Amino acid sequence: MEFRHLKYLLALGKELHFAKAAEKLFITQPALSKQIMQLEDELGTKLLNRTKRSVSLTPAGKYLMDEADYIINHLDRVVDATKRKGEGEEGEIRIGFVGSAMQRIIPELLEQMSKIHPNIHASLDELDNKDQLDAVARDKLDIGFVRLESVHKGFEQRVVLEDSFSLVVSNKHAVQPRNFKSLDQFKDEQFILFSNDYSQEYYDNIMSIFTDHGFEPKVSHRSVQANSIFRLVERQLGVAIVPTALQGGLDLGVSFIPLNHLPQRTKLIAIWNADNRNEALDKFLALM
Repeated sequence: MEFRHLKYLLALGKELHFAKAAEKLFITQPALSKQIMQLEDELGTKLLNRTKRSVSLTPAGKYLMDEADYIINHLDRVVDATKRKGEGEEGEIRIGFVGSAMQRIIPELLEQMSKIHPNIHASLDELDNKDQLDAVARDKLDIGFVRLESVHKGFEQRVVLEDSFSLVVSNKHAVQPRNFKSLDQFKDEQFILFSNDYSQEYYDNIMSIFTDHGFEPKVSHRSVQANSIFRLVERQLGVAIVPTALQGGLDLGVSFIPLNHLPQRTKLIAIWNADNRNEALDKFLALM
């Protein structure tokens, strides 16, 4: 088995089409087929189910593809870190985050890191919760900052912020912070919420707020991007409930009405893989 076999399997597993995978790999279709057959012979097991019309992965093929993805990502990181060390840098940390983490948590951590470890390079990638979990698992990220109520046992985790919620209304809305009394004032309004694709647990937490107030919201729009929600609110297409931390640095025609009196809270959680051997991650965790 050689490294190229894993790359070929990974490309084919993603495309599930020999011609398309071969094109992306810049080899011929017969050459790709031959390489995959060599890999199957080496392992003594079938990796693909082939018919004239379709290609699918066997359970063994799916397992090897997932592991190959991790191995290739890890090797890419090692190669990049080696080059950086050769250039005098301490290394790189790859950080994923949801938008609210960029309001205060990550900028403060990066500011501290630049003072204490100026030779560590940070790369940032804004992703939703699910994509961050997947990227950490596949060694595409070293650490992620997610809004989830809990994370499955495959990750190390730490709560870095517990936040209250705020109601967001257009500056032109009749109800503003000065005359807000209760969420009941909005029972006939259209609501714009984070989609349950963002996090089912987060969505359920928001919905429990409405349950406590005795009404079911009329949800007109859902989004996984905070900026999209604020833009819609600004245009008076509805009102929203979001984590209060999202208020920082906002320059739009919306008002935040704190809901600090509510028992519901949302957590920003840092997640990472305990098996991650990146020295830069250890230094980042010490600062965190």
